[in-house]
Amino acid sequence: MLRKIPDYWKFNHAIILHLMRFPIVLERDNYLNKLKINYFVIVIIALLSAAIIGLNINWSNKQQGLINKIQARGELRISTISSPLIYLNSKNELTGFDYELAKQFADYLGVKLVVKFRSSINQLFDDLENDKADFLAAGLIYNKDRLEQTRTGPAYILVEQQLVYRKGTTRPRSFSDLKGKFIVTAGSAHVSELKKWKEKSYPELTWEETSHENTQQLLEQLSEGKIDYTISDSIILALQQRIYPNLAIAFDVNEERPLTWYLKRNGDYSLHSAMLDFFNDLAKKNTIAQLQEKYFNHVGSFNYLDTISLIRAIKQRLPTYQTIFQKYAGALDWHLVAAIAWQESHWDPLAISPTGVRGLMMLTRPTAKWAGVTDRLDPEESVRGGVAYLNHLIERMPKSIPEGERIWFALAAYNIGYGHVLDARKLTIEQKGNPNSWVDVKTRLLLLSNKKYYPNTANGYARGHEAYLYVENIKRHYASLEGYLSAKARREKAEKNEAPKDASITSYP
Repeated sequence: MLRKIPDYWKFNHAIILHLMRFPIVLERDNYLNKLKINYFVIVIIALLSAAIIGLNINWSNKQQGLINKIQARGELRISTISSPLIYLNSKNELTGFDYELAKQFADYLGVKLVVKFRSSINQLFDDLENDKADFLAAGLIYNKDRLEQTRTGPAYILVEQQLVYRKGTTRPRSFSDLKGKFIVTAGSAHVSELKKWKEKSYPELTWEETSHENTQQLLEQLSEGKIDYTISDSIILALQQRIYPNLAIAFDVNEERPLTWYLKRNGDYSLHSAMLDFFNDLAKKNTIAQLQEKYFNHVGSFNYLDTISLIRAIKQRLPTYQTIFQKYAGALDWHLVAAIAWQESHWDPLAISPTGVRGLMMLTRPTAKWAGVTDRLDPEESVRGGVAYLNHLIERMPKSIPEGERIWFALAAYNIGYGHVLDARKLTIEQKGNPNSWVDVKTRLLLLSNKKYYPNTANGYARGHEAYLYVENIKRHYASLEGYLSAKARREKAEKNEAPKDASITSYP
């Protein structure tokens, strides 16, 4: 039966891409510019795919080859490239949107996830062809040119490919304006788009392709003035702008395209079918929205001057207080503690507000007294007291809130008060939302200053929009801080190692 089944994506990719442009898109406020996640379409794709593959296919059936092999070895193997979607953070831990998604898929299958990092996109597809990887999870854009040898999993994020230049140089308005060193990653969907543009409209268009540097590394080189242009997808660019604020969009290279996982094209549909079931399950649980909230939503609003100020302070002021943040962070990520302190005082230990809060963590008198802080202007006492109070709020939050979500509720309470956060949770329940999901509750904070709602809350009026922005800002500061230090560590490590022997750079045409 399987031999008669057409490839669902190759047969229906045009229909699916058309569906993904329908306005049935759940866009929460402050979403990443140019990024949309279409939860409705994820379900549609899963159902459409299941119908085409055949509703009677059971991926867990013993006769299904690849799934059987994966479960027998107890490992799900993915190949990837280091990027903001999957990377080793400054604590040498795997993290990122694609990593967490793949880890959940491995848990869904009941096996361990094994991640292999490669230096080029072509190496990824070689791993797939040579059965060294079960699938690719590397923030790869859907590319029709790859469909002869591969099939794709469900689309989960829409991105645009954007030509990037450096602030302070002349902004190109089209490919005909490019004057300088233009490099893109070999084997990427960017190359396919450039070839189309060259054939269709710009016969004089030329560029170079590198098999060593990925998009993230090319953006770093662009920021440093080593190259003049590159192409990035809108997610990676938005995340990298938190670290390199002099990166700027020149123009969009194409319409939105989905990011997707890639599998080997063969007669075994068991892993593909399991993947469809998994994504359908994610859509029902709203998991994609929660992951986006964790990794992407906070970068939707980019302020060049604020980011420049923070990066400068990371270089000049952070070393003075870093050991204090690390000493008292405890179970919290010290980068997060530093991000909170930046939001509160811009790392000024003598900061004093008109309302009387003081110090690095801007403690009130009652909070300082509760934490046993005698001198709010002492940096060490301030951080110790602030972290102690934040941990108290985390512990106080209802146990039904997942561990990974509790910090955001606690930060809102740190800013606006515990009772008002409970009011926002109650409003979320009344409006049929999930009171244990920050992505749902944060929007109800905005209602706490609305006359239609706050008279009926237990704690009355509150400036909920300030708490909302407080948490979003801390997420942005954390992204810049952790991202900058991770990038610095990667550069230092790369300087000690030689480039891979198969690395190359080629001019086109």
